[in-house]
Amino acid sequence: EVQLVESGGGLVQVGGSLRLSCAASGFSFDDYGIGWFRQAPGKEREVVSCISSRDGHTYLASSVKGRFTISNDNAKNTVSLQMNSLIPEDTAVYYCAASFFSRYSCTVSFGTPPSRIAYWGKGIRVTVSS
Repeated sequence: EVQLVESGGGLVQVGGSLRLSCAASGFSFDDYGIGWFRQAPGKEREVVSCISSRDGHTYLASSVKGRFTISNDNAKNTVSLQMNSLIPEDTAVYYCAASFFSRYSCTVSFGTPPSRIAYWGKGIRVTVSS
């Protein structure tokens, strides 16, 4: 069965860190780009970061650049998002997504709004308290 499962979320204070992981089963990350999105109550789902499996292209939204880092391990079918220096504006449900069209130039699919997404994870909550 094809699945994307997020883990690593939770509650953290301002300035703290969390590491989110996205694990795939039923398909290989070798042929896909992987993106992270987040959605806060009353707001649209926005792209946070993405990475392409073939050319290693990465993208970070300006709001998280310098604080977040995305990395992948195709052998383990996992993608991680290291989140440092967290602020209350980072509070949201975070979603992992896969797109065949983003195996190169991951922003082709991983934009705001997203497009041509093959698989979505169920989401994981991140709460940053003041």
